[in-house]
Amino acid sequence: VAMYNMSSYSTGPFTLSGIPGLEQYHVWISIPFCFIYLVAILGNSILLYLIAVERSLHSPMFFFLSMLAMTDLILSTTCVPKTLSIFWFGPQEISFPGCLTQLFFLHYSFVLDSAILLAMAFDRYVAICSPLRYTTILTPKATVKIAVGISFRSFCVFVPCVFLVNRLPFCRTHVIAHTYCEHIGVARLACADISINIWYGFCVPIMTVIIDVVLIAISYTLILHAVFRLPSRDARQKALGTCGSHVCVILMFYIPAFFSILAHRFGRNVPRTFHIMFANLYVIIPPALNPMVYGVKTKQIRDKAVLLLFPK
Repeated sequence: VAMYNMSSYSTGPFTLSGIPGLEQYHVWISIPFCFIYLVAILGNSILLYLIAVERSLHSPMFFFLSMLAMTDLILSTTCVPKTLSIFWFGPQEISFPGCLTQLFFLHYSFVLDSAILLAMAFDRYVAICSPLRYTTILTPKATVKIAVGISFRSFCVFVPCVFLVNRLPFCRTHVIAHTYCEHIGVARLACADISINIWYGFCVPIMTVIIDVVLIAISYTLILHAVFRLPSRDARQKALGTCGSHVCVILMFYIPAFFSILAHRFGRNVPRTFHIMFANLYVIIPPALNPMVYGVKTKQIRDKAVLLLFPK
């Protein structure tokens, strides 16, 4: 039995060093990052404002869309400000509680985003496959219950990871070769067995997200089956147009997410620089593009946004 000297363990601050191999380009990389982050903040804020003030947008679909916008703001704001400070001022310290907080909100936002996309797919399924029952199924009370349920599920899925990291002893380097704290990256700095961290951190969230993906795929299969049975061509186009924005956002979310997760777990030949760069793009690109996709694809939002930005 290994006996550890507990006095040598430390949960002092960690140092985030940035993107390894690209330190000399940090200032230049910060320019597009800062611009895209501002676009994400502005786009999601406009989306939330329009949904809040326009009574015509007070429906379950737009309620879930506002949840997606808020979650995207949490996801990007959890990571990007610290990343920009590293790009501008060099390696930055982050306290151990701050690191735990950052990794929790990062992964919680990811799992919650997935659950919101599932809720939006269910909303479209009911609207297209059972339009006459839409208002009786998705009542305001039912919508709030769904929102609370998916938020609580996402919390329960990832909060154990915080305790799994908190129990670890750190007696080696406290330098994290990344721009933000993420679960496995922090756990690998520990001088203890992290098998449970690796398997829980990989299996439970990924299985949760895979279940969401399967249910979303079933929903859209049933939706497409119902759409192509509609007698009116205009009705088919309207239904496909409404679903098109959801499908675009789903693809933008899941494709890079699965690539990043699988590369982190199995991609030993993936250069670390590429992996960390991709991980940074993942927390900033979807939050910036989602409002644009819905602004272009959803007529109600597009019309209200035009009136807001160009009142004359």
